[in-house]
Amino acid sequence: MRDSGTRKGRGSGFNTPNRFEKTHLEPLDIDLEYEDGEPQLQTTFYPDSSKSILAKNDSPDLPFDYSINPYRGCEHGCIYCYARPSHEYLGFSAGLDFESKIMVKLNAARLLEEIFRKKSWQPQMVAFSGNTDCYQPVERKLQLTRQCLEVFLKFRNPVGMVTKNALVLRDIDILQEMAKLHLIHIMISITSLDAELIRKMEPRTSTPANRLKAIEELAKNGIPVGVNAAPMIPGLTDEELPSILKAAKEHGATSAGYILLRLPGAVKPLFLDWLKRELPNRAGKILNRIKDTREGELSSSCFGKRMKGEGEIAEAINNLFDIHVRKYNLHKRWSGLSTEHFRTNAGPESPRQQLELFSR
Repeated sequence: MRDSGTRKGRGSGFNTPNRFEKTHLEPLDIDLEYEDGEPQLQTTFYPDSSKSILAKNDSPDLPFDYSINPYRGCEHGCIYCYARPSHEYLGFSAGLDFESKIMVKLNAARLLEEIFRKKSWQPQMVAFSGNTDCYQPVERKLQLTRQCLEVFLKFRNPVGMVTKNALVLRDIDILQEMAKLHLIHIMISITSLDAELIRKMEPRTSTPANRLKAIEELAKNGIPVGVNAAPMIPGLTDEELPSILKAAKEHGATSAGYILLRLPGAVKPLFLDWLKRELPNRAGKILNRIKDTREGELSSSCFGKRMKGEGEIAEAINNLFDIHVRKYNLHKRWSGLSTEHFRTNAGPESPRQQLELFSR
């Protein structure tokens, strides 16, 4: 459904058509005046009845074989999110639906424990999360991520975590115990240090200042932490790369990574609409720079190229990253995580938790 404008707290301006649905309804072009202003789009949560919790990765671009996602859809609302098209498999749109219709896996911890108890499980680093953010706002109430971390600690299976939310500090007690056994590495994602830009581009994430504070607090508590400068948007945020790495280092980061902007499927029209709406004077330059890194296109699905791009601008961004990683000594990676402490017999099974589904 196309919308005539933006909605407070949302990155998307409309719902893109679902590529798997045969019909798509366009709204009538009728303007209505509301006495109390335009109704705000509320978030609805749905139970996810998935029978498994770990997703198998088949991309050679990623340094892990399995990832875990307690949620499908993400209320953070990042306009560029590559995970948006995955919502179409559920019958939803990659647009407003992705950030306002969230599937929650209430039995995530139980499913994870079942996997770790199997003789076939080979202990290895699991990415948390590989798709949507495990610390999005609803986690404050449901605590599915915390429950899963308790299972990871119980069986002593290592975790590589990425998040944009300072809510990660809530679980610092568990993370400290995991760090003592070399079971955890956390990457805090920082796209920009410009708080106003972040509010428009990533409307329900933590502010850049709070993400830096999260890095600082994790580091102070002995938890390995790095910064993920992602995505780098040519013509918009790439010039901030040195500043992001410097600030992260000053707050205790010991590692760094970056990924170039990707606009797969329905993400492309959503991002184009956002640029026109929020940054009309800069849109042309940004799009041209993106195309310069993608052989004239706005995205690429080619393994080996899709994460870093190609061409002079992509190479310049990569060189800029390498120079400042060396300058700030941000070389430590996930490779130090341990599997030697894993135990298949980790005591009795945890009682199945019954959580009430809610909507707001």
